[in-house]
Amino acid sequence: MAKVYLETTIPSYLASYPSHDLVVASHQQITHDWWRDAKTRFDLFVSEAVLEEIRAGDPEAASRRLQIVAGLPVLELSENVRELVRVYDQHLGLPSRARADLPHFAFAVSYKMDYLLTWNCSHIANGEVIRRLMNVNFSLNLFMPLIITPEEILENL
Repeated sequence: MAKVYLETTIPSYLASYPSHDLVVASHQQITHDWWRDAKTRFDLFVSEAVLEEIRAGDPEAASRRLQIVAGLPVLELSENVRELVRVYDQHLGLPSRARADLPHFAFAVSYKMDYLLTWNCSHIANGEVIRRLMNVNFSLNLFMPLIITPEEILENL
């Protein structure tokens, strides 16, 4: 089965109450639709970075997010991941507020995930950022995961 790295927005959308924002509500529904059979179609993973992020904030919401990922394999922070974060910080040109997203790229690349799944279209599933990441990974002869949203891997029924 294909390996899927779940970035923080995935358990967050699954655990959150339905939004009144139509776009967010649509993303939440798509995520729930994808999640229904995700464990039978994919090997799902989170990282130490994801766990750190989903523990933050409202304790009740954090508990719901943690329940969603309970039992999933956790990718450990390795020296290779740390080094990739440094490289990506130098070459991807993300704004300082988005540097917290760098580990997600590094985990997905280092552990050779087939997909990095996210709803963060500002700094992760962003065509310009993906192009820069592809260029860096190509120059370093590194694996490149597909960076997509749940909508892009919903099973056609």
